[in-house]
Amino acid sequence: MSDDDPTTPAKTKKPGRRVPGKVSAKSLENVALHYLERFSTSGDGLRRVLMRRVARSAHYHDTDEREAAEWVDQVVAKMQAKGFINDRLFAEGRTRTLLTQGVPLRGIRMRLREKGIADDIAADVLALVADDDGDVDLAAAVALAKRRRLGPFRAPEVRRERRDKDLAAMARAGFGYDVARQVVDAPSPDALEALKRGEEVPGELGYYPDEE
Repeated sequence: MSDDDPTTPAKTKKPGRRVPGKVSAKSLENVALHYLERFSTSGDGLRRVLMRRVARSAHYHDTDEREAAEWVDQVVAKMQAKGFINDRLFAEGRTRTLLTQGVPLRGIRMRLREKGIADDIAADVLALVADDDGDVDLAAAVALAKRRRLGPFRAPEVRRERRDKDLAAMARAGFGYDVARQVVDAPSPDALEALKRGEEVPGELGYYPDEE
């Protein structure tokens, strides 16, 4: 059956949908450059983008996917050699973004793995971030509390009645009870900043009504 036969299910064009062009080594490089102008990504992330383009080309044009995969590898290697892709820099930027969003350490590791970042690079980056921000899990928990006005970021008169809800919110975000309690029961935002720096905070850390 001819590729031009409109009765071929795999080749049928959906109404209003543009048929993608057939990929080549050069077109994949152009796609990569255009993508990298707009987005930061890892080597594995770029590879996935390009392989999706290859899959569409194979669907409509019978592109040899094995040969095209070799082109993709060559393009990714070229982008890395030129410094357009750097997994370590990407991982650091992504980690700091997730940290400010209040994503816990376990979630950061998972997100980096999903982006194709090797575990050893992730470990190095997390150690670097910890040097700057202290305990990563605690720093993320503080960021979440600040964004959502939990614990010491609430008005003092409602803290006690909202404590359980604040702890539950931290738990839903993926933080363990010890970290959640440390943040929610901190006496003040300044005390949290001191804790992040590893400094000893004088006095009681907040309310702890369950221990009364």
